[in-house]
Amino acid sequence: MPRRISVHKTIWPLKSPFRITGHIFENIDPVCVEIAEGELIGRGEGVSVYYLGETSDSLMTQIEAMRPAIEAGMTREELQSAMPAGGARNAVDCALWDLECKITGRSIWELANIAQKPIETVYTISIENDAAHMAAKAADAIYYPTLKVKLDGDQPLERMQAIRSARPDTKLVVDANQGFSFEQLEKILPAFADLDVAMVEQPLPREGDDCLKEFESPVPLCADESCLHRGDLADVLPRYDMINIKLDKTGGLTEALALASEARKNGKRLMVGNMLGSSLSMAPAFVIAQLCDFVDLDGPLSLKSDYLNGMNYAGAKVSLPQRSLWGSPKTK
Repeated sequence: MPRRISVHKTIWPLKSPFRITGHIFENIDPVCVEIAEGELIGRGEGVSVYYLGETSDSLMTQIEAMRPAIEAGMTREELQSAMPAGGARNAVDCALWDLECKITGRSIWELANIAQKPIETVYTISIENDAAHMAAKAADAIYYPTLKVKLDGDQPLERMQAIRSARPDTKLVVDANQGFSFEQLEKILPAFADLDVAMVEQPLPREGDDCLKEFESPVPLCADESCLHRGDLADVLPRYDMINIKLDKTGGLTEALALASEARKNGKRLMVGNMLGSSLSMAPAFVIAQLCDFVDLDGPLSLKSDYLNGMNYAGAKVSLPQRSLWGSPKTK
């Protein structure tokens, strides 16, 4: 049966500006792909990886270039070599997974051979002008037992001390988004250990973390920007204790599952993250979440609105929607 592909950009405003190292986000503009066979439609969402220079327009261009091959019946396996890893391939790959669920009448859990269970997500505290504002946000997040704190090189220890004082009960993880120098990292890690920080994510720039090979960190370190897909894994294995898997980095669920398997075989712990996508991004990432030690799928909580049949959030608890958004057989 002939395929048809539809590609369009969506815009989701954020509740408030979201600040990380070097960037402030006020909205996201992911690309949505719909692939149809007859009356059956599979959907996927891709968010541009900003630090790789991607934009929603560049994602649209990549996908449109693949239109003839996709409509001719390209498989997920063929897609992996036909498109580079990134947000565009993610949108197509996830749409093909969803379409396969519709065609075969099997759920994503059956196709991926993964058991489903509810999970707990971290809640992210973005960078604010001062430590007091960040501590106040942490104090308000009372229903979240794990907080992920965005930091840059500006007073990271003072900010973490204030947050720990406001939330002595919570597990804390730090995400520097490449924002520290190695000298600063060496200086603050012992203090982070004293604050019982559970993990520090991507402390150094992607191309500037070779010094971590011989470094004995008192706090586990997690690779994010330094590990996009399996092609980066050999380099990061001696540098990091954990890998953050994001589907927009890997180029879809297919590569994400392969990366998770390979990282586990090499003794690495896993985290799943997001690029502030909607529930259409979180649903396939929820599959990877079943394999992870840390889960960061709170992206839709930052949006002013979301899909009506989106993910279910009850405090930190996350579960798939009752009404199918993605990854389920066709509903009657």
